[in-house]
Amino acid sequence: MGKAERTRAFIIQKSAPLFNIKGYENTSLSDIQEVTKLTKGAIYGNFKDKNELAIASFEYNCSRVFSEIESVLAEACSAKEALLAFSNFYVKNWKNLSASGGCPILNAAVEADDSLTFLKGSVRNNMEYILGLLKSTIEKGICSLEFRSDVHAGEYASLIFSIVEGNILIAKMMNHPKYLSIMDRRIRLIIEKELLR
Repeated sequence: MGKAERTRAFIIQKSAPLFNIKGYENTSLSDIQEVTKLTKGAIYGNFKDKNELAIASFEYNCSRVFSEIESVLAEACSAKEALLAFSNFYVKNWKNLSASGGCPILNAAVEADDSLTFLKGSVRNNMEYILGLLKSTIEKGICSLEFRSDVHAGEYASLIFSIVEGNILIAKMMNHPKYLSIMDRRIRLIIEKELLR
């Protein structure tokens, strides 16, 4: 990795948590300068504008969370265990997730939907990725005869993801992890009552 690539990666690494905590609209260039200790020229020498840096930071935030989720799912012995591990990931990592601003997809989606449309494509792509991960997990459960054959994998992936995202939002707003335990129990019930054979 050359010097320019290292500098670019450094700026993203330092800016990403800031964007997730303060928001993409509210994070200013001076905030970025403060955390990176770089000049405006050094930052804009690596990114054409704040929007480009915001997208790169969002992608970085998602990739960090996704790599942890993928690792947890890979350790699961069955589709049921993988879905439970997905839900439980948020319960176990609540403190870190909360301290870093919460779910990067949820945070960016709120801003991208209403005002920062430049983020919309990236948010959609990352949302599709996580939905695809859940859908393929459910499909594996169907193929291995663990889950019922009439289960619509895409619908359940969407349902599970929306329960997780909604409860993350409530837990953050109420500043209490009990909402993640509620989420975890509900997803377990869905798996046991609606998915398993």
